[in-house]
Amino acid sequence: MQDTDALVIGRIVGDVIDRFVRSTPFRVSYGSREVTNGREFKPSQIVKQPRVEIGGNDLRTFYTLVMVDPDAPSPSDPNLREYLHWLVTDIPGSTGASFGQELHCYESPRPNIGIHRFVFILFRQLGRQTVYKPEWRQNFNSRQFAELYNLGSPVAAVYFNCQREQGSGGRRMIL
Repeated sequence: MQDTDALVIGRIVGDVIDRFVRSTPFRVSYGSREVTNGREFKPSQIVKQPRVEIGGNDLRTFYTLVMVDPDAPSPSDPNLREYLHWLVTDIPGSTGASFGQELHCYESPRPNIGIHRFVFILFRQLGRQTVYKPEWRQNFNSRQFAELYNLGSPVAAVYFNCQREQGSGGRRMIL
């Protein structure tokens, strides 16, 4: 199964982004656990910001990283969709988020109700310092944000599921 198929099954494509073709290597990990589409994490595992690695071999190409929760405050009533958990711009290709400009610091996910999807979206920027900080985190819209700053379609995306620490069960990916 391709990455974008898992994003369709997990309703990331549709709820957050449109279909796209992955064109940049992209890896997100919390400690030794890599984020893969649909993987389950507990809040205690994602307190600290993840390590983000971006492929490529051109330090003159810059990227924007967006992390959102499309299920805030609850999957049955996502009236804060999308909640912006992290925003980093001006990340040089072949480096990671730590080399970029953090516009909204990492806010660790703490879902109270239901199973939430947390999505990392990577966009290629037209140039350095061409993306600016949104005023608020709630009701962020990845599509509108990309359009406003001429970011085009995502070049990569991945998501994980998370519920409160004592939660049980999980989202099932139906193939």
